[in-house]
Amino acid sequence: MTDVRGLGYLRVQTTDVPRWRELTVEALGLAETGGPDADGLYLRMDERAARLVVLPGATDRVLAVGWEVRDQFALARVGRAVEAAGFGVTELTQAECDERAVEAAILLEDPSGTPVEVFSGPVLDHDPVRTRWMQRFITGDQGMGHVVLPTTAMDDTLSFYTEVLGFLPRGAIRVAGPRPPAGQPPRRVRFLGVNRRHHSLAVCPAPHGEAPGVVHLMVEVDSLDAVGRALDEVNRRGFSLSSTLGRHTNDKMVSFYVRAPGGWDLEYGTEGALVDEDWYTAEEITADSYWGHDWSGSEPLAAFSPRAR
Repeated sequence: MTDVRGLGYLRVQTTDVPRWRELTVEALGLAETGGPDADGLYLRMDERAARLVVLPGATDRVLAVGWEVRDQFALARVGRAVEAAGFGVTELTQAECDERAVEAAILLEDPSGTPVEVFSGPVLDHDPVRTRWMQRFITGDQGMGHVVLPTTAMDDTLSFYTEVLGFLPRGAIRVAGPRPPAGQPPRRVRFLGVNRRHHSLAVCPAPHGEAPGVVHLMVEVDSLDAVGRALDEVNRRGFSLSSTLGRHTNDKMVSFYVRAPGGWDLEYGTEGALVDEDWYTAEEITADSYWGHDWSGSEPLAAFSPRAR
């Protein structure tokens, strides 16, 4: 079983902080708070100091995917396991931990090139969270939500998360496209879990390993009305919908996808399924959704846009 308890935070860099603020605060209703970088955007969903941090920079890219463990002993076990598997581990300095509002953390890079931080001792903010739509974000023992990462090294990336970090397989879906060469298995998106949330991570084959290094981030709220209000506001403010409202087949989430600055998506949903490991078996779905989730108007995701050479 894994020491990882859930997705703790996501740190990204952007060339357009104001547009990020309009999307996350004004449209999706996350609560803005302060942080070490006066020009950065720090967003609360619960008592954590900040779950999503958006920092200004010259490019759009993921800075860190933060995974939470129970305590300092679990953090040490993860560090030893990662080093034993041949991956480098760096301890974050006190200043870096303070910037992330955690007691201790280690930094590593997964086989896809994604910067990964594993941490313990998150700092809490006990001031009430004031969300725009009066919604409650579903976090707690399910973590922040889920993140989908692209990789050009699918087998190595999958092995790293399952065999080194102990994530549990939570099913797959075949990637549409040309048939693989004879004798080669089909390409699949793989879903992985660490708690009752159906998946906290998904990894999918991608044509390149360049920025932004993320496909989408999903956050979950407690009511369909909150999703509907956010959807109305996203449309009113002229953000591009990557996918219409729909219900997924694997995690049962009712959600929509909106394009964030930088060429990746935010999924905003409700009614996600909870996994009971006493009976669950990993399955392969054959359709992304029961209904809705029309992607026909979507712009190409940056992670899947071939790079000119």
